[in-house]
Amino acid sequence: MVAESGGPEDQKPQSDEARSAFAPPAGTSQPVSPPEEDHPTSEFAIPTGVHPEASGSPGSGGGSTGGPNSDTLSSAFTPPSGYNTQQAPPAFTPAQGIPMVRLTKEAPWQDRMRTMLRMPVTERPAPESIQRTDDETGPAVPRVLDLTLRIGELLLAGGEGAEDVEAAMFAVTRSYGLDRSEPTVTFTLLSISHQPSLVDDPVTASRTVRRRGTDYTRLAAVFRLVDDITSEDADVSLEEAYRRLAEIRRNRHPYPGWVLTAAAGLLAGSASVLVGGGVLVFIVAAAGAMLGDRLAWLCAGRGLPEFYQFTVAAMPPAAMGVALTLTHSTDIRPSAVITGGLFALLPGRALVAGVQDGLTGYYITASARLLEVMYFFIGIVAGVLIVLYLGVQLGAALNPEAQFVPNDRPVLQILASMALSLAFAVLLQQERSTVLAVTLNGGVAWIIFGAMARTGGISPVAATAVAAGLVGLFGQLFSRYRFTSSLPYITAAIGPLLPGSATYFGLLGVAQNELDRGLASLSTAVATALAIAIGVNLGSEISRLFMGVPGAVGGASRRAAKRTRGF
Repeated sequence: MVAESGGPEDQKPQSDEARSAFAPPAGTSQPVSPPEEDHPTSEFAIPTGVHPEASGSPGSGGGSTGGPNSDTLSSAFTPPSGYNTQQAPPAFTPAQGIPMVRLTKEAPWQDRMRTMLRMPVTERPAPESIQRTDDETGPAVPRVLDLTLRIGELLLAGGEGAEDVEAAMFAVTRSYGLDRSEPTVTFTLLSISHQPSLVDDPVTASRTVRRRGTDYTRLAAVFRLVDDITSEDADVSLEEAYRRLAEIRRNRHPYPGWVLTAAAGLLAGSASVLVGGGVLVFIVAAAGAMLGDRLAWLCAGRGLPEFYQFTVAAMPPAAMGVALTLTHSTDIRPSAVITGGLFALLPGRALVAGVQDGLTGYYITASARLLEVMYFFIGIVAGVLIVLYLGVQLGAALNPEAQFVPNDRPVLQILASMALSLAFAVLLQQERSTVLAVTLNGGVAWIIFGAMARTGGISPVAATAVAAGLVGLFGQLFSRYRFTSSLPYITAAIGPLLPGSATYFGLLGVAQNELDRGLASLSTAVATALAIAIGVNLGSEISRLFMGVPGAVGGASRRAAKRTRGF
């Protein structure tokens, strides 16, 4: 009987595997658990002991109150229990009132959209849909965003500034009725986000710029397309906009390859005349630049990066200058030949665009553009230094103390500056109708520089900044008259102001182990380049001061490019 009852001697301890880690120890009283259906399963369930009361008591604004021993349950948007709408503090209103913003249709779309971008989102006026859509329910949001990104891609690939690209993208979306859209532009990435309403999910699209090319004719065509889209007089549907955009992409360049090569030679020869060269120097410099251009095209066809293309293109002019030095000819100035070749390679377009993006607050894009300029400049330096170092080893008597002829040939130098601007305009693939204006603009820039630096004895850097400012001023006025981009009227006109001679003497000093003189000359070249870029941007901003502010009703001031002062 004892054995059957299970005495202590027959009961064996259970193993650890048979005992649960959460089982209560022996001898401990275990509370009775509630039924399974009484367990709360939602994290929003009311805890035990909380007694909600009815909300909407008078004077509470719809809030709920509880007793002294209960918690209050209310919505996040419900006013507190002691809030009274009749005793609410008044909303803040400026002393001069809240001005109404109206964007006048007479102003160009660049100024109107730039004004919109520089406004806070809460102050932007409601959009006015200009272009019709095929669907009566509203615009096809994905197609409008895709069209906007494709237009922005062509503008950014053509060298347009980030602010102007965003203004164009903003103009397209507002013209097709997408008001809550925000474009974003960086060096290689464009994105745009549109939120249909406060309760709908936003739609975001992006596009990457894989290749960049210089074709100002295509750039002007894109500007005309955007101008037609934003105009009430033109009816441009989405299908028509896509068709015109496809035609712009398929259009051939206005100048063939041999014309571009000849323009590179004309640019280098004209630059050599600016620094004191004669007819023979003009011919030699032109030949070296054309040979370098053909070698660069060959490297591009083989898929080499632009860094090596600039390095190879800089070698032939430098080699011809060294060869002339070895002949001991006194009639030819080798320094003018090398300087002319450098004028044809200095990346003035990318420099102006980079500094302009930095001054308008697009620091990421500006940093990327200036880094690109630095790589191009290093490639030019590497190509010229290799040739100069070999020339020094061969005994070439390169003289870093040589001084260029000053203003003893003003008429010839003015003509040379105009020829240089003409060649630069052809290299930038500009429209034929803009070549004359930019040629005259380049001649005016050299006249101002020569009058201040050569005749007036003013610092060359300051004279360059003033001349570049006038170039930017006239370029903006020309662009407003033609309703197009200002780059075709500005970039080629700054060609005569590029620091080719300072760059050459700096590289020569480094090649001859005269680092102090070389670095000082290179610093002058960098200062001159920055003076050009800042002067162009300042001239553009000054030109806008004489124009009416689009949308400022009540005497509101023009908004700056940056919304804060950096605090």
